[in-house]
Formats: sequence, structure tokens, C-alpha cells
Amino acid sequence: MQLLNSHCGIDRDSRGVVRLTICQAGPLNILGSEAIKAVREGLEALAPDKQIRALILAGESQKSMIGGADIKEMARLDQKSAEKFITGLRDLCEAVRIFPAPVIARLPGWCLGGGLEVAAACDFRVAANDSKFGMPEVRVGIPSVIHAALLPRLIGFARTRWLVMTAENIDAATALSWGLVDVVAPEGGLDAAVEKLVDVLLKCGPEALRAQKTLLRQWEELPLTEAINASVGVFGRSFQTDEPTRLMQAFIDRKR
Repeated sequence: MQLLNSHCGIDRDSRGVVRLTICQAGPLNILGSEAIKAVREGLEALAPDKQIRALILAGESQKSMIGGADIKEMARLDQKSAEKFITGLRDLCEAVRIFPAPVIARLPGWCLGGGLEVAAACDFRVAANDSKFGMPEVRVGIPSVIHAALLPRLIGFARTRWLVMTAENIDAATALSWGLVDVVAPEGGLDAAVEKLVDVLLKCGPEALRAQKTLLRQWEELPLTEAINASVGVFGRSFQTDEPTRLMQAFIDRKR
């Protein structure tokens, strides 16, 4: 593993798959300001690399990708420093959300609070069978904010309301039935489940996937007619590369 900085290690394979491992953040990968900044900087350093086909976001600990934000640090905040802290976490989540290539969250164990916000900002979430999810903020005197705003789009307002207002945790099976995660791996099979998803993504055109991810972000925010019309130019620009011709011809050849 190559260290990008004190909290980011990367492994890259010949297919263009990069695994970014959040490290030196304790047994549950709890993120304080220093780690938040370092992981964001790691993502921003990788983002311009067009050779990356997929990014796997993982934790060094097998107990969590990100267990949550550092409560010990937050307990010392005042209004000004609290806004600075949460802005840093917002910027990290946004760096995940706008990363050009598909991002897969590898989710063993606990995924709470800020960790769940980072996971929600990923394109795909693959969970271990014993993983747990929750938004415990109201129990420690703060609301769930920033990228918790993605949750209603993922699971609906009623289920989001349950998570952020009861602070109760849900198990992996519930998270799957709610649509909070995409896959729940069998016991001991988390990496195999992640790899299965990677294989699916690698069968797709890399430029098409990047364009599709950008469109999906626009669809989250634009009115319907604008979203439809904005897609026309993106479709046309996809033919500036050889990807459509090459992949369509390969499809035609397979059917002969």
C-alpha cells in the first residue's frame, strides 16, 4: 500500500481499480478534523486521474469504513469552531460525491453519523452481513446535517425521519430492504462482493460511466424538463471518443 498522506493509503491494480484505505484513525476509523482533511486531500489528488476506472473506499480497520465523526473533538466546539468542523466534513463528503469515477463504499461493522454521510455520498454501498447503520447525532445534542440530506433520496422521508429522529440503529438486512445499501455480502464474503461489483463496472465504457455519474448528480437537482434536455448534449459528446463505435461494434459482432 502506498501512502498518499498520513490517513490515506492506496492500492492500484492493472485494471485501473484503486482502493483508498482510510488509516491511522483508530480501531473504528473515527474521523477528527485532521483525518477529514487528509482523506479529502487524498480524494482530490486522485480525482484528475482518468485512468481510474473505479474507486473502492475502505477502512484500515475491519470494524468500520468510517465509524463516525470524533465526538471527543466535537464536545470541545463552540458555534464558530463547530461550523468549521462540519464544513470540513461536508467538503469530504462532496469530494466523494463528485469524484469522477464510480465510488464503492466497502462497509464492514459500524457505519454511523458522519460515516453514513460519507457512505451515502458514494455511488454504491456493499455491506457485510453483520454491519450496523445509524444516525446517532440527536442523542448527543446535535442534528444530522450536510450529506444526511441525501438520505431521503435513497430511502424516502419516512425512513430518514426514523434514522435521524430516533437515533436507532438498523442491521444490514434492514438497510438492504430500505435501499440504503445495494448488496449485503455473506459472512466472510465482503471483498468478493465488492470485486463482483467492480467486474460489472469494468464491463462498461469508462467514459460513459463518468458521463452517467455526472448526469445522475444533475438529475438530483434539476427540474425534470431541464434534466431531460441537458442529457442531449451529453449523449452527443459521447461520440467524440471511440467508445460508442468500439463497444457497439463488439456487441454487434457477438450477436452474429
